[in-house]
Amino acid sequence: MFQELTRRLDATMKKLSGADRLTEENVKEALREVRMALLEADVNYGVAKKLVADIREKALGTDVLGSLTPAQTVVKIVNDELVALLGGQAAELNLGEAGQKEMSTVMVMGLQGSGKTTFCGKLAKRLVKEGRRPMLVAADIYRPAAIDQLEVIAESVGVPVHVDRERKNAAQIVKLGQRRAKDNKCDVLIVDTAGRLHIDDTLMNELKNIDKMVSMDEKLLVLDAMTGQEAVNIASEFADQVGFDGAVLTKLDGDARGGAALSVLEVTGRPVKLVGVGEKMEDLEVFHPDRMASRILGMGDMMTLIEQAEEKMDLDAAENMAERFASGQFNLEDFQGQIKQMKKLGPLKGVLKMLPGMNSDVLDKANVDDGQFAKVEAIINSMTPAERRKPDLINGSRRKRIARGSGTTVSQVNKLLKQYRDMRSMMKKINSAGGLQEFGQKVLGSQQPH
Repeated sequence: MFQELTRRLDATMKKLSGADRLTEENVKEALREVRMALLEADVNYGVAKKLVADIREKALGTDVLGSLTPAQTVVKIVNDELVALLGGQAAELNLGEAGQKEMSTVMVMGLQGSGKTTFCGKLAKRLVKEGRRPMLVAADIYRPAAIDQLEVIAESVGVPVHVDRERKNAAQIVKLGQRRAKDNKCDVLIVDTAGRLHIDDTLMNELKNIDKMVSMDEKLLVLDAMTGQEAVNIASEFADQVGFDGAVLTKLDGDARGGAALSVLEVTGRPVKLVGVGEKMEDLEVFHPDRMASRILGMGDMMTLIEQAEEKMDLDAAENMAERFASGQFNLEDFQGQIKQMKKLGPLKGVLKMLPGMNSDVLDKANVDDGQFAKVEAIINSMTPAERRKPDLINGSRRKRIARGSGTTVSQVNKLLKQYRDMRSMMKKINSAGGLQEFGQKVLGSQQPH
């Protein structure tokens, strides 16, 4: 997400880094680049204009002009203004704490193809992890396929779903679904409403009727981030005619521009609350303005990476592996386990993007390919248990057999074994130096001038 915007902003900051100090002239030139980058990212024109004006006001302040670190100063100003534009802080769903309320109701709205029904499943899965008991309601009375899809999703995430294929009144279906949810001791009702190819009076009136018959705690509008500025136009229409409490941006992982994320709050007054970042049911994140601004500026997002690691990785297995590292017992079975743990975090390129300094240019040069994981796993799987536990057993004839069995070449097998030996050698050096901390101090000390 935001690849082109990040690339352009990074290039602008690099130009400033060559300047001795900030002047009105180089600030003006930098802001011209920032404005063009925002517009190319499909940010609303009025939003881009206001953001640049706010940055200019801060950058030309008396405490900033003459700064000896122009790039860093402007980056901080741009970051602060982006955070403010995106909402300042994460906006939580209005559901209260689990157990505080008998039941909360969430109405999910959006046009056809925005990912609305899939989002309902993702939200249900997230709520289950938080200790909630959600139920889904199929309120699309026009498309039987949408009802079928919601049933399949409900089964996959392990939550009940209320379906009524006979009634043709969406508001009544939701009302009956609410009663059933209470009978089943569910505490969150998620209503999947009908979508349209475009906004029309029938759609809006139906949503108003549902909202009138069933009191909603949260109305969420699902927007396809890939549609850019059009998503903001849709949000404006919904805000004027039906109203909503927060936006959900889907397909943000595939959006190279990101203009919708930067424009929704300023244009509609409603914050982005959640974002879809992948196709799996667990690929749903809370929208954190500070973290998103950091990603846009190429400064990574370590907090989200840490949270994902805590949620998806087996921490006990990771601790056990660290102990094996420290004791020098690390073998190819452990190496394979490491790869499986890494794959739980998602595509490697997505993980690397969250690390500071990993901008688009660096990633392009690195030529990251998740297919390499599959090759490494195939090679290790072609080894016998004894070979995985004692790689030194692997001689020339064994390497040929492993290459044939894994569909790779002997040179690829050799490369993997060399990587393993290098890693093992490094761990021996660290252990002989008294552990990781003392080893690091020795390395740093050897680099100091004498």
